[in-house]
Amino acid sequence: MKTVRIRTYTPKEKDLQPRWRVINAEGRILGRLATEIAAILRGKDKPIFTPNLPVGDFVVVINAAKVRVTGNKLTQKVYYRHSTYPGGLKAVRLDEMLAKHPERVLGEAVRGMLPHNSLGRRLFKRLKVCPGPDHPYQAQLFTQEGAQKRSAAKKAQAQEPAEQGPGPAPGEKKEA
Repeated sequence: MKTVRIRTYTPKEKDLQPRWRVINAEGRILGRLATEIAAILRGKDKPIFTPNLPVGDFVVVINAAKVRVTGNKLTQKVYYRHSTYPGGLKAVRLDEMLAKHPERVLGEAVRGMLPHNSLGRRLFKRLKVCPGPDHPYQAQLFTQEGAQKRSAAKKAQAQEPAEQGPGPAPGEKKEA
């Protein structure tokens, strides 16, 4: 009996073409939104997911200041950082952090869900968080949409049959 070998496709880094996605955080729950963003950054929503490559897309999050949290997290959740000097421990509550730096809140939530290695650091650089509805990444979005429109136009043009000679003027019927 002959055995059939099936080859597994492994994408190469040069073949990856990340897209740009915009996510509106207004009214969304912080943790649920962070898991969705982390999965997009990793590329787990794509059929070519490879754990050791940056397969995912760039993510632009708008309205980060309007993200929601449940329970008493606004007053009980505390972010800690240390300056590495004696007595240099700083603590900031979630409500204070949302008021001053809303982009950091979402960034820290997503960073904790990414791998804690060099790949995770590369993926985190693909996250762009804006506190309001405006963002400076319109050019990337338009370039991507323009490329998609151009490829669709080329496909449509290739499928159209070539016309022979001048056709009837608009509104005239073709004589048989």
